[in-house]
Amino acid sequence: MISFLIAWAVLGLAFWVASLIVPGFALKEGFTNIVIVSAIFGVLNALLGWFLFVVIGLTTLGLGFLFGFLTRWLVMALLLKLTDAITDRVEINGFVPAIWAALVLSAIGALADLVLK
Repeated sequence: MISFLIAWAVLGLAFWVASLIVPGFALKEGFTNIVIVSAIFGVLNALLGWFLFVVIGLTTLGLGFLFGFLTRWLVMALLLKLTDAITDRVEINGFVPAIWAALVLSAIGALADLVLK
């Protein structure tokens, strides 16, 4: 349970940082909005993340699996756009800001993983 809360907090922090540094990626003000957007993205990632990863890997004839980091980056950007479509608490103006925000989320997640483990 504690690891779940820590992961949620790190994701919320990553969303907040991405909203500060990525042009075209904005969160509505307030802690509650960060928590809700993080929860929506986390649920979408849990439900659809691996499915999209496998579909992209298979449709690229295995290259998606070979370049797993790039495929995961693309999946995160797609899930960010889906999160944007589901809620009005986050606004992503195009796919390029989603790509950059996905990179920020990945970098902060990897950094937190290194620090916490």
